[in-house]
Amino acid sequence: MLVKTFASAVHGVDARTITVEVNSGGQPVAGTNFYYMVGLPDSAVREGFQRIEAAISNTGYRMPRAKTIVNLAPADIRKEGSAYDLPIAVGILAASKQIGGESRLEEYLLMGELSLDGTLRPIKGALPIAIQARREKYKGLILPKGNAREAAIVNDIDVYGVENLREAIDFLNTGNGISPTFVETRDEFFQNRSNYQVDFADVKGQENIKRSLEIAAAGGHNAILIGPPGAGKTMLARRMPTILPPLSLQEALETTKIHSVAGVLPPESALVTTRPFRAPHHTISDVAMVGGGSNPMPGEISLAHHGVLFLDELPEFKRSVLEVLRQPMEERRVSISRAKVSVDYPAGFMLIASMNPCPCGYYNHPEKECVCAPGVVKRYLTRISGPLLDRIDLHVEVTPVSYDELASTERPAESSADIVARVIRAREIQAERYRDLPDVFCNAQMPGSMVREICAVDQAGLLLVKKAMEKLQLSARAYDRILKVARTAADLSGSENIKIEHLAEAIHFRSLDREGWAG
Repeated sequence: MLVKTFASAVHGVDARTITVEVNSGGQPVAGTNFYYMVGLPDSAVREGFQRIEAAISNTGYRMPRAKTIVNLAPADIRKEGSAYDLPIAVGILAASKQIGGESRLEEYLLMGELSLDGTLRPIKGALPIAIQARREKYKGLILPKGNAREAAIVNDIDVYGVENLREAIDFLNTGNGISPTFVETRDEFFQNRSNYQVDFADVKGQENIKRSLEIAAAGGHNAILIGPPGAGKTMLARRMPTILPPLSLQEALETTKIHSVAGVLPPESALVTTRPFRAPHHTISDVAMVGGGSNPMPGEISLAHHGVLFLDELPEFKRSVLEVLRQPMEERRVSISRAKVSVDYPAGFMLIASMNPCPCGYYNHPEKECVCAPGVVKRYLTRISGPLLDRIDLHVEVTPVSYDELASTERPAESSADIVARVIRAREIQAERYRDLPDVFCNAQMPGSMVREICAVDQAGLLLVKKAMEKLQLSARAYDRILKVARTAADLSGSENIKIEHLAEAIHFRSLDREGWAG
C-alpha cells in the first residue's frame, strides 16, 4: 500500500516541503533487506530505521515484515538530520494498515526525532517550517512539544505539540486528544521586549566611553575599545544592546528564524525579543564565525543579526577569522557556497571589539609602566589588518576608573533608558532621511555616493578634516567614516548641519590612527 506524509527541509533560513512516500508490501528477495530509503538521505536519516523500529515496537505496534520503500521527494535535495523520524514512522504504520486517518495525513505536516521509547525530541528550524506550512496552506503542523510555542507564533495555522508517537497516532486516527498551541505573538513580543539584566546605570565614570557607545548605537557604527586590563571594556560592551533601539516585530521574527535554524533557542521559548549579544572565544574557527560546515549552519555573525557581535581581545583571534568578517560587515549578509549547495544568511550585526594596547596591557597607561620590548607593541597592533580597522568607525581609548569615581555617591550614573531615548530620536531622524532607501536604516549604512551630500561640511570643517587626514595618514574609507560619525553626532544634538565640534569628536575617536600607538 502506498501512503504519503509531508515533512520539511530547512535550506538556509527558509524551508521547503518534502513528500515522504512509503510503499509497503510483498516479500523481499532472499538475503536482502526489508527496508529501503531513497531520495538523497544522509546517514542521520538512514539510521532512522533503527530508531523508528524500536519506537514503533515500544508504542505497541509492529514494524512490517514486508518490503518497505521510503522515498523522500524531491529526490535531488539532500535530506539531513533526524527530524524525519515522525513522518516516516507514521507513513510506515499507515502503509501497513495499522492506523487509519489517511485523509488527515494530507492536511498536516509532521516533523520530529524519535527516541527508542517513542518520545519526541525537539528539532531545529521549527519556525521556518511553520512559515512554509502556512504558505502552502496546510491545516496544521504536528511536531515535538518542545517546539510548539516557537512554531505557534505563526498565525493562521494550527500547531500541535506532541510528547510521543502514541499521541501523534491517536490524533491522526481520531482528530481529538490534543489542543493546538496558541501564542499571542504581539503580547509575547511587547511583554518581553528590552528585558535586559544589565544597565549603564551600573557603570561608574567612563563618561567619554559612554558617549562613544551612544554615538555607535545612534548611527549603527562599529567600535573598538582599547585599554588596560580591568578598565571596564567588557562590562561596557555587554551593556551595548541596552542602548540600541528595541527590536521591531519584523526584526524579532528574522532573528528568531536564524536562532531556530541553529537550534539555540531556549526550551519552550517562542520569540527572541531582545537584541542578540554574541561573544565568541578567540579560539573560534573561520567556519564557526561565518557559518557553513558539511551541513551548512548559521555562524556567529548571523546569530548576532540585529544585535551585537563582541570580539574580546581582538588581536588574539586568528587573522583568517578576522579577515572573513570584512565582506559581511559591508554587505550585511554572508553567502556559503559548496559544490552542491549555496545558502545565504543575514549578517546585519554591529561589531564591538576590545583589546589591550600591548601584550602586557599597560602601554600608554597613566600610572603603570609597560614592560614590552621595543617593537613588540607595533607587532601586536599589526595583528589587526588595516582594511579591518578602516571598517571600524570608532577607536575609543578606555582609561581605568579612579577610586574616587568608584566610591562617589553624589551623582548617579545615567541609565540605559535615558541614553536609548536619545538614540531613538537620532534613529528617527535617520529613518526619515533614508525613507526612500529600503536597505538603509542608519548612518553607518549610508551609501558612499550619498556621503558628500548628506555629510556636507563648511570650509572650517574641511580644513580641520584635511589636517587630520594629513597628520594621521588616513585612507579614503576612514575619511568617509569620520564624516558618517560626525553626521551621527549632529543627529544626536539635533543639528541639521555638521559643525566643527562634531567633526572634532569624530576625529578624536580614531585613536589607533594617532602617533604614539604604533610603538
